[in-house]
Amino acid sequence: MIEVARKYVFDFDSTLTRVEALDVLAEMTLQGKSNRKEIIQEIQDITNLGIDGDISFTESLERRIRLLNAHRDDLDGLVNELRQKISKSIASNKEFFEKFSDDIYVISCGFKEFIDPIVEEYNIPSDRVYANTFKFDNDGNIIGFDEANVLASHNGKIECLKNLDLDGEVQVIGDGYSDYVMREAGIADKFFAYTENVHREKAANNADHVAPNLDEFLFVNDLPRNLSYPKNRIKILLLENVHPAAFDNLSEDGFSVELVKHSIPEEELIERIKGVHVLGIRSKTQVTKKVLEAANKLLVVGAFCIGTTQIDLETAKKKGVVVFNAPYSNTRSVVELAIGQTIMLMRNVFTRSAEIHKGEWNKTAINSREVRGKNLGIVGYGNIGKQMSVLAEAMGMRVYYYDVADQLALGNAVKCSSLEDLLSVSDVVTLHIDDNKANRNFIGEREINQMRDGAILINLSRGFVVDIDALTVALKSGKLGGAAVDVYPSEPRSNGNFETPLQGIPNVILTPHVGGSTEEAQRDIADFVPNKIMDYINSGNTVDAVNFPNIRLPKQNNAHRFLHIHKNVPGIMAKINEVLAKYEMNITGQYLSTDSEVGYVITDLDKEYNKEVVKALKNVENTIKFRVLY
Repeated sequence: MIEVARKYVFDFDSTLTRVEALDVLAEMTLQGKSNRKEIIQEIQDITNLGIDGDISFTESLERRIRLLNAHRDDLDGLVNELRQKISKSIASNKEFFEKFSDDIYVISCGFKEFIDPIVEEYNIPSDRVYANTFKFDNDGNIIGFDEANVLASHNGKIECLKNLDLDGEVQVIGDGYSDYVMREAGIADKFFAYTENVHREKAANNADHVAPNLDEFLFVNDLPRNLSYPKNRIKILLLENVHPAAFDNLSEDGFSVELVKHSIPEEELIERIKGVHVLGIRSKTQVTKKVLEAANKLLVVGAFCIGTTQIDLETAKKKGVVVFNAPYSNTRSVVELAIGQTIMLMRNVFTRSAEIHKGEWNKTAINSREVRGKNLGIVGYGNIGKQMSVLAEAMGMRVYYYDVADQLALGNAVKCSSLEDLLSVSDVVTLHIDDNKANRNFIGEREINQMRDGAILINLSRGFVVDIDALTVALKSGKLGGAAVDVYPSEPRSNGNFETPLQGIPNVILTPHVGGSTEEAQRDIADFVPNKIMDYINSGNTVDAVNFPNIRLPKQNNAHRFLHIHKNVPGIMAKINEVLAKYEMNITGQYLSTDSEVGYVITDLDKEYNKEVVKALKNVENTIKFRVLY
């Protein structure tokens, strides 16, 4: 097959750079003027009118230059500013410009005085830059432009490209309608609407292809690029109204993100998950075996919470789907609520509050006690339990803890050898145990009877760990002096009506699963989980993955990275390296981590490779997933 020669014609403003250069120049030259903002806005409005073809470009240029009040000396500062404002994906694909510089042209209605020094750094010489030029007076003031230049006139880009008479397929890449008209006139074969910096409807609606970044343009043309697969093609579905910062973090990194405010039932999720690469959930969405089997492109599940029992972790692992959660982000929020509830219950505040809301004045010290000097029993001495221990001791409480794992005591906390020992000594018992299904009814009638008479129980862990009926009986009989419950055996999918036998019992605080729901915690989670997702997608790192071997590696600049997930059976590494040797691949680094079921190997290789090696690696027996990273 004979390859068609291509020529690539780039716009400059808002394409190669993130900005319109004359707007930046205006920001510089109008500093200190009282009407600066108004003039800059007027210049931007005129720019947009010209780009969209709503006024002639000549008129647009004349009006802007009159408003600029610029000097030749301002141009050096402008160039320095523009160097800092190269489009992100342009800068990361410098290799393309260096390798194909003979086929790359810049046609811009901007000015050579500031375009030449910028594109020169991308190996594009001045003789392949077609743009306007300024006119200066004897003092160096910019007073106009070369009106004889075809690019100074309306639809000048058409005339310029026609005069070039380029051979082969001509592709135009730009953000404005003035770029599209070259395609409309029939002198360019394709128009790519470049939307990384600005999305202009008029250009996008008439484009052969919308390119949110240069990676997409290079991918469509199968050209050398920084990323093997453009991020805009990676679809992320975020459910359950996760913090908007998560959407912003992932979108700003270039991914296509959809945000849904509620959880999705299994049957609907089975349909929605098709074509999705990353799924973000909280505690209500069930990622079942059926869902995972329907997920034909899924790479990652991000749980924007601590618990992961809503995810079939084993099936996810077998399908090569990495799961991340947020084990630390809401720790402080949960602990502060537990501390607050401990004080409120010990002081019987909610009973007094309910009375006074009804108009009853009952000033009394009966059943109102300080927490200082009381015994706090912490069941589950993990991240939350430990921080609870430190804060409770700071308030003067004596801390006891019980954990099935061997946990080192902090401060003066006393380790209990059994749950019964802890329950029998505690004035307040707070539960911070994990979501292991074996913990169902961990606190039932037997355990409640082992507690001190009048003791208080706080559950901010999981709803199923406490037998609600047994707790109800104990509270109504007076066996327990109070309780705070934030989690329930069955919780609604969305806000609305809710019933529990605990409603209406005095000195019981009921909250709707808000232990970790503070603005600070949700914001921290919205940073932590997306960072884990982006780190895996962008570099292959699996540190802190719940269900996968952990590997952390720095990103390589002059190498390809192959990610190979496979069943942990003997001989896989030998087969992988046999394939790499066959295709004469030079390995610059290789890292393997395994658990009992899967192996995960990252291989860094020299930049050039035979495409057939990818097929061969995918066909290695017991391969689960294979991905070329960059």
